[in-house]
Amino acid sequence: MYYLGLDTSAYTTSLAVVDRSGQCVWESRRLLNVPAQTTGLAQSAAFFQHMQNLPELTEALPQAYLSHLASVGVSVAPRPVEGSYMPVFTAGIAAARILAAAKGIPLFRTTHQEGHIAAALRGNEHLIQEPFLAVHLSGGTTELLHVRARSPGYLRIELLGGTTDLHAGQFVDRVGVRLGLAFPTGKYLEQLALSGSAEAGSWLPSSVQGLRISFSGVETAAVRLLEQGKAQADVARAVEGCIARTLSKWLSAGMRETGRRKILLAGGVAANRFIRQEIERRMQKSERGNMALYWAKPEWCGDNAVGVALLTREADQERSK
Repeated sequence: MYYLGLDTSAYTTSLAVVDRSGQCVWESRRLLNVPAQTTGLAQSAAFFQHMQNLPELTEALPQAYLSHLASVGVSVAPRPVEGSYMPVFTAGIAAARILAAAKGIPLFRTTHQEGHIAAALRGNEHLIQEPFLAVHLSGGTTELLHVRARSPGYLRIELLGGTTDLHAGQFVDRVGVRLGLAFPTGKYLEQLALSGSAEAGSWLPSSVQGLRISFSGVETAAVRLLEQGKAQADVARAVEGCIARTLSKWLSAGMRETGRRKILLAGGVAANRFIRQEIERRMQKSERGNMALYWAKPEWCGDNAVGVALLTREADQERSK
């Protein structure tokens, strides 16, 4: 038997199938089209594109899996908190309801954030033995979370802190677009930064106040560097360095607040190799190795339905007991 997950986020339509053991056997994603030199889509435009993408992705689902689906799961909101809502998720809900009704199988509801964390936990399952910290870094979310418990298909999450303005992914995309990079700019900015100078990584300050962080001021500072004629690769490296320093200080603050020493990092920004390495280096130095960082697989850092499918599998197997 197989378990299907659907996720319709602000910029990606995604379907994934896992088997009884939790192995991902098929997935397909499609980025939404964002006009050149812009940094986002209106919810109505994103919803329309999801409704175009969902039939095509579903038609591509191998019949061998579709014929043996045990259940369907879908992200219905950005976060597992009351009042969390974005219109784009209603596209996925509609498709999931139709599939479940047509097949006569259960439908399970989860959230985009729980899906990200569940995907990151694949290969890091030992973390669920006790509460741990998690960081969700993307264009729409920059949050430090306390994952207190896990039950089949569900994560109990407490929000500890976040950004007061721009998300980490927004910071990357806004500067990336100024650099002439295609949206979403993350992987292109990372590639550009490879030829940047080492000292450029310290050009931008970090803004951390307790468990709150900020990126709007450093975005302005990054644009100013461009206006001063600094090399584009150096500005890209400056952005990466700023994010790494900000997150390192933030994580240390979260550990002091909670006493937790294990941290799981997920979301699109967490795929950046320089940021990963720099956070590891800084945290090992500042915390003297008295901590452990765990990362989502790079291919599952960006918006995907794999975590939704994994949570659906857990919930369905619990229901069948």
